[in-house]
Formats: sequence, C-alpha cells, structure tokens
Amino acid sequence: MAYTFVSATILLLLITDPVGNIPIFANALKAVPAERRPRVILREVLIAFLLLLAFMFVGDGFLRVMNLSQLSLQVAGGVVLFLIAIRMVFPPPPRPAGDEPAGEPLIVPLAVPALAGPSALATVMLLVSQAPERRWEWVGALSVTMAACAVVLLLAERVQRLVGTRVLLAVERLIGLILVALAVEMLLRGARLFLQQI
Repeated sequence: MAYTFVSATILLLLITDPVGNIPIFANALKAVPAERRPRVILREVLIAFLLLLAFMFVGDGFLRVMNLSQLSLQVAGGVVLFLIAIRMVFPPPPRPAGDEPAGEPLIVPLAVPALAGPSALATVMLLVSQAPERRWEWVGALSVTMAACAVVLLLAERVQRLVGTRVLLAVERLIGLILVALAVEMLLRGARLFLQQI
C-alpha cells in the first residue's frame, strides 16, 4: 500500500483517535486542577510524539536485529489495528472509578497507550519500512497528527459539552469501522505478499 503524505496523516489521525480519546482524557484529568490541565495535555502529547518519532528512526534497526520482515510487520500491524478497531466499535464496559490512579497522570494511560498505542507504533514502523527514503515526509505527517491531537484534546471539555457523550461515542464507532476496513486491507495485502513468496 503506497501511502502519500495526506493518506499517512489521515491514517495516523484515525489510529491515534483524538476525538475518541476525549472521554479518556476527561476522566483521567478530573483530579487535576483546571488551570493545569492544558500543560498536562501538551506534555502527554509531546511524550507520545517523541516515542512515535523514536520508533520511526530506530524501528527499522529493531526489525533487523529481531530478524523480522516487512511482511511480518504488515500482518502484525493489521492484527493489532483490527483488535483496536473492534474495541472502538464494541467498547468494553467502563472501569470502576476506583481503578484509576489518583493524582496527575504521567505517560500512562494518556501518552501510552491512548495516543502512542501498539497500532500507532506499528504504523510508524510500517511507513518507514515501506519507504525509508521518505522518512522526513512521515515525520511531517506525524507532526501534523500530533498537533491536531493537541488542539482537539485542549478543546476536549468544550467539545464534550457542545456535542455530548453520545455523539462522541458514535464518531468513535464510525472511526472504528474505517479502521476495521484498513486492518482487513493490511491483512489481505500481507496474505498476497506471502502467497507471492511461496
């Protein structure tokens, strides 16, 4: 699958899912003073960006060290993306409030896995492994994605009040359906590549 800058940016936006993460961020930041929340959001987005950026630059070396092929990454990325998408379409029951750690969140669960989850890490590695000569283009796509995530999450409380939780859930499920189709396409492409190698 040959990605362009635009299609890579859209794919990363769908996977990081800033709209679907609004309820997660709102719940995790309940105990944080309102005036400090923007700084926490920006910090978590920056941590996620640096982690994904690191995977862009060392991911291909990691694949070589682990003796993993592009085909295995394609199939693994499709499987992980499919599982994430299924959870978006059919969300698990909410966790009891007591399960969330008190105080200000750091890295977990906002930067990882909400933004830089397994599917996002696999996707940035897949982009670079398919077209390493366009690495800086993928860095640009990731930068635009993280900037969009920061804007959406900074406006999260206003958006949630404006459209309501039910609309946000509907949007998340729609994004999940799109990601299911993308995951199936990745798996089918991986299967075709495998059959060609036999």
